[in-house]
Amino acid sequence: MAEIAIRGGTVIDGTGTRGREADVLVRDGRIAEIGVGLSAETELDASGCVVSPGFIDIHTHYDAQVFWDPALSPSCFHGVTTVVAGNCGFSIAPTRPDHRETIALTLENVEDMNPATLAAGIPWDFETFPEYLDSVARHGSDLNFAAYVGHTALRLYHMGLEAYEREATDDEIAAMAHSVGEAMDHGAAGLATSFAPTHLGINGKPVPSRLATLGEFEAMSNELGKRNRGVIEATIGAGFAFDEIYDFQRRVGVPVTYTALLAIPGFWQFGSQRHAEELRKGTGVWPQISCRKITMQMQLADPFPFDMAPCFAALRAEAPEVREQRYRDPQWRIRAVDELEKTPLPTRWENFEIAESDIHGALIDRALVDVARERDQAPFELMVELSLAENLKTRFRYIQANDDEEGVAHLLQQDHMVMGLSDAGAHVGMLCDAPLPTDLLGNWVRERGVIPLERAVHKLTGEPAAIFKFSDRGVLRPGAHADVCVFDPETVAPGPIRRVRDFPADAERLTADQPEGVRHVLVNGTPIRTDGEARSLETRPGQMARID
Repeated sequence: MAEIAIRGGTVIDGTGTRGREADVLVRDGRIAEIGVGLSAETELDASGCVVSPGFIDIHTHYDAQVFWDPALSPSCFHGVTTVVAGNCGFSIAPTRPDHRETIALTLENVEDMNPATLAAGIPWDFETFPEYLDSVARHGSDLNFAAYVGHTALRLYHMGLEAYEREATDDEIAAMAHSVGEAMDHGAAGLATSFAPTHLGINGKPVPSRLATLGEFEAMSNELGKRNRGVIEATIGAGFAFDEIYDFQRRVGVPVTYTALLAIPGFWQFGSQRHAEELRKGTGVWPQISCRKITMQMQLADPFPFDMAPCFAALRAEAPEVREQRYRDPQWRIRAVDELEKTPLPTRWENFEIAESDIHGALIDRALVDVARERDQAPFELMVELSLAENLKTRFRYIQANDDEEGVAHLLQQDHMVMGLSDAGAHVGMLCDAPLPTDLLGNWVRERGVIPLERAVHKLTGEPAAIFKFSDRGVLRPGAHADVCVFDPETVAPGPIRRVRDFPADAERLTADQPEGVRHVLVNGTPIRTDGEARSLETRPGQMARID
């Protein structure tokens, strides 16, 4: 591997310390030297730019996409060099051959993944979680890859379809714990679960992990504690939230990160205060925070943001043609609006816009409530009317949460909270938050001045690397892996989001492939982006991101 000198930039090394003018010499996939006047046969111009460690995205769902899109786009465009998949307990291993369709249908409902895409794109040359990691390594990826073993997958593997119906027996819990131990010994990043009311699987039923007792999950988590390694990730909900998670972490003894402390009025103040109290006592809990507004592009053909309302959850068990009948029923619509106002995250009609339509072009980008007011209609009545006129294909843009800017700023400034919830690889037709790093650096550091640049880089690099104990990553120093992002702090920005059709089975998704200000990206010393353009690669430079 040829030496590369990254010259003329300001090195911000990921530790949180001030940047300094220096060159970076890369040799054999590692940082060889940081200093002034370094040169090599291959040189990358970093003048006017920051040279930082590559960014680490700890909350992705690239478990399946890694097989058909080893570039892991669009994360690769935004300076990300390491990803953690398997979040919320939705790994695709372990999976028995006769449960592959069950996993696909679960992911369809809970993470907006197309079953036809999954069937065409996953090689299924694995069954156990160790075999899955081996398969990913064998196929290769452009970015470094780590993954949790998932609670829902474990339940389906050891309980079959009864995982959707009941609590586990002692023998089943012991078998699941054994599988967790095997996964950890083979390189899993940890164990993930979900207790969230938003997570519904086949036929609108709660995903299997939500049927578990806390004792079941703790028995599995203890496998990490015995080894003193790995991270536990949980999407919190009834039975596993603020009153349980801090004591749970102290019992298990390894880091726990939860999804998510969002900037919702009332919620972020409570969560932040509770965390500060626990932090004073000493805690290994890391709330995940985000700088992105949670913005869904939804259709009534697949009304995922409404799934917490029982009448919408019930639609999951019905044929698509029945869904249209429900929408035409005035009494059903009245019940739907009533239920949507009583969910844990009540629907905010003022946050809807008409986003995409083949027949309502004059309404694009207009607020739903404004059009409804002009027509003397209730917002949901208008949504249904517009949708029925084009076979439920009208798309609505909905800012669902994390839009309290005072709350986002406050959370970014707190200690012991980690950047997360990009959800890259999931909800691909509705959501694209993979640009989280470029959004943080552009909108919240440069434009708003909420946190210093060095702190932002640390939160994207050294901080998550330390939580996971990723060996020699997240920092620029001699001997570390040469995962590097070179960006212009004066122009870095997430760029536009657009809809493309490039997934297996001719499926569409949202992507963000045109960021601003990301000049060069290296993964283990191999440039995957130079001078703002993606490189064509002969080999896949990503490695399995091992934990110490």
